[in-house]
Amino acid sequence: MNAIQIKNITKKYKNVTALDNVSFSFDYGKIYGFLGRNGAGKSTLINIIANRIFADSGEILIDDIPTKENMKIHDKIFCMSEADLYNDSLKVKDHFKWIDRFYADFDKEKAFEIAKKFNLDTNKKFKALSKGYQSIFKLTVALSLNVPYVIFDEPVLGLDANHRELFYNLLLKDYETNERTIIIATHLIEEVANIIEEVILIDKGKVLLQDNVASLLETGYSVSGLANEVDTYCADKNVIGYDELGNLKIAYVLGEKTPLPNTGNLSLSTMNLQKLFVKLTEKGGN
Repeated sequence: MNAIQIKNITKKYKNVTALDNVSFSFDYGKIYGFLGRNGAGKSTLINIIANRIFADSGEILIDDIPTKENMKIHDKIFCMSEADLYNDSLKVKDHFKWIDRFYADFDKEKAFEIAKKFNLDTNKKFKALSKGYQSIFKLTVALSLNVPYVIFDEPVLGLDANHRELFYNLLLKDYETNERTIIIATHLIEEVANIIEEVILIDKGKVLLQDNVASLLETGYSVSGLANEVDTYCADKNVIGYDELGNLKIAYVLGEKTPLPNTGNLSLSTMNLQKLFVKLTEKGGN
């Protein structure tokens, strides 16, 4: 099976359960949004996938190959993370040379081309780069690796609006010509809403939902009006949260829309991915 299969992964830190028997798959050839609040378990799971830490129980397979301490997966996956795992005394161009030696699928010429587009000075040492340009360097490396699975963990931290837009454009252009699985773990949901195809939402170490973005947004909507009218309309519906102001109320609903009553002044509107995320994670979801 061409996928990252996560099977019954549990990870605890003293009295905190970071991941609680988590199971799902990242299938090949999709762009995923891996979403969750700070401390939800995203980075823990990514680090387990990348073999940086180990789960207490469960296993992860990449293309049916067990990942734990297995060099066979070296050329299948790359994880760009917040952690600075690079020698800070080496120049950017020298990092490119070393990465080229370790990864057969690293395109060094492409890395220099991307660096130029970002105005990344390849003659600078890593430690001399600003936080934003350190992120750009790591993005450049990830975009230049032709591996089947690439994970971007909070990829645009420290980047200005122009650089963020350039990254998303380069990512989509690369995906069009080089199909693979791209996983974007982020809290900047609105920025990736038009890029990702499938969303996985994790909260308090558990998966709240996994769904196609388009179908998810089609079934998510809000109804607003006087509180008593909203409550009556929503009596038999899957309400994931409310906003209230005085005697006015907005209910956020997942499921099939039903016609509004002829009496009253209720109104329906679509629900965006950001609002869906907020309402599902406010109290851990329903």
